[in-house]
Amino acid sequence: MQEVLDANKEKLIGKSVLSRFGTDLPFLPKILSIQKALPLQIHPDKDLAAELHKKDPEKYTDDNHKPEIAVALSEKFEVFVGWKPLKDIETLFSEVEPLKRFLPEKSSEFDNETLKTVCRNILAASDEVIAETQQKLGSLPPKAFGKQSYIPDLLPRLQKQYSKEDPGNLIALLLMNFLVLSQGDAIFVPADGIHAYLSGDIVECMARSNNVINTGFCPRADRDSVDLFTSALTFSPHSADEAMLPSETSKRGRHGRTKVYAPPMSEFNMLVTQLEGGHQEVVDAVEGPSILIATSGSGSMTVNGKSHELEEGYVFFVGQGVEVQLQSDKGLETYRAYAEA
Repeated sequence: MQEVLDANKEKLIGKSVLSRFGTDLPFLPKILSIQKALPLQIHPDKDLAAELHKKDPEKYTDDNHKPEIAVALSEKFEVFVGWKPLKDIETLFSEVEPLKRFLPEKSSEFDNETLKTVCRNILAASDEVIAETQQKLGSLPPKAFGKQSYIPDLLPRLQKQYSKEDPGNLIALLLMNFLVLSQGDAIFVPADGIHAYLSGDIVECMARSNNVINTGFCPRADRDSVDLFTSALTFSPHSADEAMLPSETSKRGRHGRTKVYAPPMSEFNMLVTQLEGGHQEVVDAVEGPSILIATSGSGSMTVNGKSHELEEGYVFFVGQGVEVQLQSDKGLETYRAYAEA
């Protein structure tokens, strides 16, 4: 596809997107079906990405950032994302005895610097300390965790997937928001945003980059430097609500059957069209390139008078400046990531 884009760049990509991003598409959509927690990670921002790429271009292959969105396809999508409110974390670590060992020796208030120290202390702890802490937490009743009573229920599940020595279990359960999303719910993960997807089917879309810093839910050999990880933390989002990405009805859908997810970044937005059997939607032209994925159902897509069959799993590149007509047979759902400048 890249050869076709390079040979027809103005026609398919458009001058405005070309001038800003070049011929490489600035986004990458994926379909993920998650059965086991993916690595606990962050993606470096542009400044850090440029620094890491310069130092180690084989591992950090580009100098771009990688903010991303995830939209739930399944009825249940479980995810750890962002940081809990500071007050909730402070309550846990000051009241649950096995956790007090990770607090800094001196701290006048529990702020993001305190949180960074707690995070660093957990990641730097020995396997024995991590395992002992998890054992003690598992022996406590749910009421010991207050409104975060889900912690002892989830702990054995994470231990079974990886190990009792994995510090990611503590980082995720104690410091991060745990969300259970329904179909159509979405989150936005900014550059440097900590996250780990636990289970469910999703559409993921991200700025185009391969850079990642791992710290848990993976073998020790795959974990990056504790100093690198903690130095990159920016502590956003800082609550479950801040992590959510709402959708709204798109003005591009002439029949009101298309919505848009618009994250606070320039590389892409996501159009979602949902049609019942026999329904139609006409989506006005996008002034930039897009990738359309049919995630369920069947029907057809008509562009410039030519009709194309659509089935679950079909993927199309759609060039800039063309109207798209979608027709459903017995129901149809499409996700379309696009860039405009």
